[in-house]
Amino acid sequence: MEEAKKLVDIIVEGIQEKKGTDIVVADLDGLDGTICRYFVICQGNSPMQVEAIAESVGDYAREKAGEKPVHVVGLENAQWVALDYVDVMVHIFLPETRSYYDLETLWQDAKMEMIPNLD
Repeated sequence: MEEAKKLVDIIVEGIQEKKGTDIVVADLDGLDGTICRYFVICQGNSPMQVEAIAESVGDYAREKAGEKPVHVVGLENAQWVALDYVDVMVHIFLPETRSYYDLETLWQDAKMEMIPNLD
């Protein structure tokens, strides 16, 4: 399995560990004007949960793949946290912020994989 896709799978595990929901993986490979190969988009129900998901993703990526984000933004208000792993961008939203920015529509030409929510 290629390294970027392996990292995506590990990131999804980290999101699910903290009960992140509505996970979408957008495969941007082959699209013009992209800044990475994959977007992983999810949401938490509160700023505290968004922050916990971001921390879990960071822990999982570091421990299981030896990866650290090159940049993290949004932790100060935790409405939208973005973690940049170069080939993979992780976006963790509050529901209303996710709806407002609607990244899935912005990248609608990408192959989208919806990850089922865990019970």
